[in-house]
Amino acid sequence: MKSTVAMVRRRFGRTNLQMPVFSCGGMRYQHKWQDIQPREVPADGQANLEATIHRALELGINHIETARGYGSSEMQLGWVLPKLPRESLIVQTKVSPVANAQEFRRTFEQSLAYLKLDYVDLLGLHGINTPQLLEWTVRKGGCLDVVRSLQREGKVRFVGFSTHGPTDVIVQAINTGEFDYVNLHWYYINQLNWPAIEAATRQDVGVFIISPTNKGGLLDRPPQKLVDLCSPLSPIVFNNLFCLSHPQVHTLSLGAARPQDFDEHLKTLEVLDRTQELLPPIIGSLEQALVDRLGANWVETWQQGLPKPEETPHGINIPMILWLRNLALAYDLVEYGRMRYNLLGSGGHWFPGQSAARLNRRELQKCLLASPHRDIIPDLLAEAHEILGGEAVKRLSRS
Repeated sequence: MKSTVAMVRRRFGRTNLQMPVFSCGGMRYQHKWQDIQPREVPADGQANLEATIHRALELGINHIETARGYGSSEMQLGWVLPKLPRESLIVQTKVSPVANAQEFRRTFEQSLAYLKLDYVDLLGLHGINTPQLLEWTVRKGGCLDVVRSLQREGKVRFVGFSTHGPTDVIVQAINTGEFDYVNLHWYYINQLNWPAIEAATRQDVGVFIISPTNKGGLLDRPPQKLVDLCSPLSPIVFNNLFCLSHPQVHTLSLGAARPQDFDEHLKTLEVLDRTQELLPPIIGSLEQALVDRLGANWVETWQQGLPKPEETPHGINIPMILWLRNLALAYDLVEYGRMRYNLLGSGGHWFPGQSAARLNRRELQKCLLASPHRDIIPDLLAEAHEILGGEAVKRLSRS
């Protein structure tokens, strides 16, 4: 099936690359999340990956994005990318910063060998989530010095970073002036990183949105309530349109697992010029659903005075838990809430803090003194744990 709408492109900040507004993320079509021997990749699995890449290119989605942390993704891409016209591709991989810069270089060289390419267009420092990881990157003799050497050698064109970190760390990284682009989280249900996008705009840094469909609410399998609230658009198209209605945003990662996964997203292009007509009533419905279920006072003030996980007994991530409770109650995003909630305690700096499993009301009193809802929050945390708790899960990757 061919798309009848031409791919839209946006200037990707100071890289001056003409980036498609959709990117082909490489963390869901690979065979395994670990490095494996080539013989372990089944023929039908590789055929699916190659069909997905060819479908993306047919649609004008020529940004192929992967990472060293995505298991067999780079290796499998290396069996198809060298067969394609190199000048028509924008290839990105990501390597996590480490204290030993030469180890970082060795890891990148492994990525390039897997990809079977002479260079990558975009290299991301994968997961600058903490001040320490930023320091390892930008200090003299750090990972960024290695990247500059790789650029001089013609192996890397532009450098950026991906992040799941707090907004202040993201802004700090952008404001170093060292990065050409950033991969971050920002979509309708989570707009906390808007100050980082503003900082990127001031620095002319490209903005890539990570997993807006998956991390934005498991929108490929939405609850009926969310479907109704987003009508006449699907939740996927609404979320895409919301993101792309902001010109500061340049591309959204689709994370396709198979060729047909692009189809629903393409409907966004058909209505991209109707944002002023379509978005306000849907946003109004979503905002009203929050108020109807949770109350106007809670919606307006629930975030005030909440402690960070490191300021909370047992490291409970109170803001995250209350946010997931809001989404579960107002939009029926229970499956999404469970997926995220049960990462608490196992996500490290990618998803910090603990669940409410060890909730102690008396211990919480001091850290909640600044909250207008200090008297009820312990009960709400207990409720959230009852709704969302279950078996702890591990992160699939460092996306």
